[in-house]
Amino acid sequence: MAAPNDADFRHAGEPAGPPGPAVLTTPAAMQRWRRDHPGDLGFVPTMGYLHEGHLALVRRAKAENALTVVSIFVNPTQFGPGEDFERYPRDEVRDLQLLREAGVDAVYLPSAAEMYPPGYQTYVTVEEVTRRLEGAARPGHFRGVATVVLKLFNAVGPTRAYFGRKDAQQLRVIRRMVRDLDLPVEIVPCDIVREPDGLAMSSRNVYLSPEQRAAAPVIKRSLDAAAAAWAAGERDAETLRRIVREVIAGEPLAALEYVSLADDETLEELEGTVGGPALLSLVVRFGATRLLDNIELA
Repeated sequence: MAAPNDADFRHAGEPAGPPGPAVLTTPAAMQRWRRDHPGDLGFVPTMGYLHEGHLALVRRAKAENALTVVSIFVNPTQFGPGEDFERYPRDEVRDLQLLREAGVDAVYLPSAAEMYPPGYQTYVTVEEVTRRLEGAARPGHFRGVATVVLKLFNAVGPTRAYFGRKDAQQLRVIRRMVRDLDLPVEIVPCDIVREPDGLAMSSRNVYLSPEQRAAAPVIKRSLDAAAAAWAAGERDAETLRRIVREVIAGEPLAALEYVSLADDETLEELEGTVGGPALLSLVVRFGATRLLDNIELA
């Protein structure tokens, strides 16, 4: 008997409705689909549990390309011991419905067994730009990110790939990998999408208790305070970091893990007078929930 066509795949419980995107569940099926669908293709890689930030990337990809593909894959190799891989929020049925409504052409939905079959042993390491910030806080994280993104690019064959600026170091790691490995993909950075109170949209926001959620906008307030000082002419790196620390310290539920003012490209920490452009970033914990945010100073 012939194997079922991945493009006709429909998950149990998925709502009926107008024809939706092709759902491809193996690298080979995704590659076949791409061969059958030439033209400019915009790609949005995600770990699912989609929110308005993801959908903003999808809308831009659709506006700039003939075809749009979204991947959903919670990548185990970018989670360290004790991190939230098992409890990372997932809702595949809802995600597929949102992508149907958004009008994407295909969804790439591989399993971990397809992405990392038995005997898998090849990984991508981007060197200097991963040594700091999240790379220091989460050893091995960016090896997992770079590896999975390269595998996704190889399967999907995108013309352009869309990434949010919230994961600022990830964006720079991927741009470096694309340059260094001569990949024929344009990386398109997209602005952070925020809740009305300023909190950057993130799938992990669902972890916050009501009290923590009410406190979380302190992250954006701290960045805004530093940005206001920058606009007023403040250029001392440590003063700008101190402004962020002081605002965060005023919120009892917030625990600052780190604040960084770094070169916008290399992510080397800046000292003394800052000429710009620079990346001001931080990670704040609310209980067990770890949230990151940033602004660019130029």
